[in-house]
Amino acid sequence: MTEPSSEGRIGLAIPGDDLILPFQADQAEVVGRLVKLGPTVDTILSRHDYPEPVSQLLGQAAALTALLGAALKFEGKFILQASTDGPVDLLVADYQVPGGLRGYARFSPERLAALPPDGRLLGEGHLAMTIDRGMETERYQGVVPLEGETLTEAADTYFRQSEQLPTFIRLAVARHYRAGSGSRPWTWRAGGLLVQKLTREGGRVTTSEAALEEEDWTRARALAETVEDHELLDPMLPPDRLLYRLFHEEQVRAYRAIPLESYCSCSRERVDELLRRFSAEDLAEMVVDGEVRVTCEFCNSRYHFDPASFADT
Repeated sequence: MTEPSSEGRIGLAIPGDDLILPFQADQAEVVGRLVKLGPTVDTILSRHDYPEPVSQLLGQAAALTALLGAALKFEGKFILQASTDGPVDLLVADYQVPGGLRGYARFSPERLAALPPDGRLLGEGHLAMTIDRGMETERYQGVVPLEGETLTEAADTYFRQSEQLPTFIRLAVARHYRAGSGSRPWTWRAGGLLVQKLTREGGRVTTSEAALEEEDWTRARALAETVEDHELLDPMLPPDRLLYRLFHEEQVRAYRAIPLESYCSCSRERVDELLRRFSAEDLAEMVVDGEVRVTCEFCNSRYHFDPASFADT
């Protein structure tokens, strides 16, 4: 068993909720990240009270966004957005360095109710992944057609077409039931595993070296595919022990865990500032029952304003 560094050791029972655990398996020449979400994803999903299929889809998006966003090495934000013609026509999740996570979905209740059991929630459309480093820098965005039956398959398409990097992804979301927990006997949990082939830097690769690299990747992917949904969701299974179970023969080592929490950047002050950018005519059209109402799509917070407060706008 290999010690990764002074930052962490496989087998030391790293606390298993709301974190991303980066790792590397030297023998197979792969890197990856494991995410386990408890209270964070429960907070994100419970704020909205979506129908269960929509909640599961948003939970997958949150787990995938955490896995991908954790690769950022600088201050900024990673945004995942799916726009489709399906019952869920918009799915958004973002990861804010160093570990903030949020998301929301937009859907048609009528189309969702009419969807057959094997129907697609997302439909046709595109998947966009954006890196935003702030106002002073240009955004980087990759966009691919939304292909496949699941969000995992759509992400596979992204890495195959945009990054051209062999990648394995598995996502899991479910309700976790707890005996004797009062009026709400369950909470949402989510988890995910991402494994990527290490890229060789510079130099030519011989045919035999390429064959060995392909063999290593095939073996690593086969090991990753043995992960079960219940392992990604089990609050009693520490993430480092799961990594050891999967890759102990490949000299796996874990790095410092990244803690996660739900967040939102909205505030009354920000909403007020936004409203003051509208004309008096536009503001007048927003008035309902004598007030201007704004609801944050991400955290569902509601803000109420007196139209008279914008008289000087």
